[in-house]
Amino acid sequence: MANLFSSSIGKKLIMSLSGLFLILFLLIHLTINSFLLLDGVFGFEEGQMFNAGAHFMGTFPLIKIVEPILGLGFLIHIVYSLILSFQNMKARGSAKYASGSKTQDVEWTSKNMLPLGIALLAFLAVHLVNFWLKIKFGIGGHPAEAEFPYLGTGMVHGEDAYALVNAAFGNILLVLCYVVGSIALAFHLSHGFWSSFQTIGWNNQIWMQRLKVIGNIIAWVIGLGFAVIAVGQYLFFQ
Repeated sequence: MANLFSSSIGKKLIMSLSGLFLILFLLIHLTINSFLLLDGVFGFEEGQMFNAGAHFMGTFPLIKIVEPILGLGFLIHIVYSLILSFQNMKARGSAKYASGSKTQDVEWTSKNMLPLGIALLAFLAVHLVNFWLKIKFGIGGHPAEAEFPYLGTGMVHGEDAYALVNAAFGNILLVLCYVVGSIALAFHLSHGFWSSFQTIGWNNQIWMQRLKVIGNIIAWVIGLGFAVIAVGQYLFFQ
């Protein structure tokens, strides 16, 4: 077990598994965030769908159990990514890595996973400060209360998470940050998805090509999805 955490292969495996787990979370998070734009489509008043989704994420028992696991997954993925990146730089010294900038036929994302990861870390910090800390702990401003329909049980009272998010996306600088961060996320995931399966061992030629296609689709659905939501809030809901 100790070798799993200390060997290069073990570190890559842990990083890959945590990355795939985080992709699943991002798809769920994107689904909830899409409610920011869909109220009118389903006949709800503005903000009701998102408030219901946020209420579910904050009160459903299974989500409460998964939340600390998710936080640990983020931490593990970030730490092991940095460890592996710095180990690779130390190992190659002044020489260019095999997938370095002078190597032909290597994806741009593969050569820039570390700077993309650092950009995403900054993006995550912006997200936590502007939304998660306020909604979860009231740090920097606590959401007011609102009434909204919830899972067919009638109207309930809960935090007006929509008002907080809507106000934040009224800031063009924050919207631009979200767009840049979302595009960086798409590039990061487009390589990380198939690379994770390759590390696990699912790397025969037929399936690897399919996983690259699937990975690109998932990556850009997630990345462009978050960007469109931020821009849509700014343009049509202010």
